[in-house]
Amino acid sequence: MPVGIDLYAAIAGLWRLGAVIVFPEPALGINGLRHALHIARPKAVLTSGIYRILNIIIPGLWRVKHKLRLREKPGADICEQVESGHPALISFTSGSTGHPKAIVRSHGFLMAQNDCIGQMLASDNDNEIDLVAFPVFVIANLGSGVTSVLPDWKLSRHDRADAAAITRLIARERISRALVPPSICEILTKGGQDPGLNAIFTGGGPIFPDLMRRMMTVMPNTAIMAVYGSTEAEPIAHLMVADISADDWASMENGGGLLAGPPVPETSVQIIADEIVVTGGHVNKGYLDGIGDAENKVMMDGVIWHRTGDAGRFDEHGRLWLLGRWSAKAGGYFPFALEVAARSWDGVIAAALIPGSQPVTLALSGREPRSGYWQEKAAALGDIIVMAMAEIPVDRRHRSKIDYAALKQALKSK
Repeated sequence: MPVGIDLYAAIAGLWRLGAVIVFPEPALGINGLRHALHIARPKAVLTSGIYRILNIIIPGLWRVKHKLRLREKPGADICEQVESGHPALISFTSGSTGHPKAIVRSHGFLMAQNDCIGQMLASDNDNEIDLVAFPVFVIANLGSGVTSVLPDWKLSRHDRADAAAITRLIARERISRALVPPSICEILTKGGQDPGLNAIFTGGGPIFPDLMRRMMTVMPNTAIMAVYGSTEAEPIAHLMVADISADDWASMENGGGLLAGPPVPETSVQIIADEIVVTGGHVNKGYLDGIGDAENKVMMDGVIWHRTGDAGRFDEHGRLWLLGRWSAKAGGYFPFALEVAARSWDGVIAAALIPGSQPVTLALSGREPRSGYWQEKAAALGDIIVMAMAEIPVDRRHRSKIDYAALKQALKSK
């Protein structure tokens, strides 16, 4: 189904039936649907509009017993009673670091997540209207009585959204806040026009200091919150950009990593061997059929913790700093130590540390102001080689994170 009002009505209806809802990963297209069919083995499929053709062209759907459709007239008033641990929703990780893993969220898990998100989004304004580009946040808003406006651009191609069109949508629907990925924030800043929002909550990928500064310039009266989390644990930490000190800015621009802020009270966070691990009521404790548990879950003192795969550190104030993907380090450097710093250099649009490179190599895209300038800046951080690239590949879900697998493939083809 397309992301729209009917989708959320269907979610409510299916939960009243006691059904477990399976969401294929939209960014993976047909392959994501095939993967979901293989992993979840659903008993029914619900389609609407043009998506009904999938029942014909996808052989895997032929074997699904029940074909459901939306009804315009209400049926029987059913509300199946289930326990809080009963599965409610199965969704998938992006697969950017391997095969997409199926995450099972129980009703109790969703309630804990809604409570955490609700506190993060709390406002003194009873009439907030949110532009929401994260489907799970719409569910949280429905539970909190907050109005959500769905994007009118293609969610699988945030990078193709238009700043002027978004600004018109905000004005037309009297939107006061936006919950959008960094790629949409980037587009709004490039548009150069203040959309007049009270607040922006952005996450789903790193919010780099250069983007934060542009947002503050274009939207001086907008409160900006950078949210750190993952599909398995959302949110983990968040940061009001206005709270970043001069020393914090300097640290980020000189190899200190990316400030994520204090962990949310509902989440316990530890750093083990430089990796961020988390647990809490809204943190996934295991994948469907245990596929991926061995690599991503760890038992400590009788509690299951989730390994984020992100390197990090705490500062003296108890705030979390992100150092990038643990697996993407090279020569003792973690990605964000170099990538965040490089984005502050003149002419740099994007930066990516080449995982495992020897000598340590930093790929940069943009326009170098003069020959050798980027290499001079890199040398100040260590024994690092700079390599220019026309474009650095990003993930398909939010177009905000470096796709290191695609980056390696691009380098092989050179």
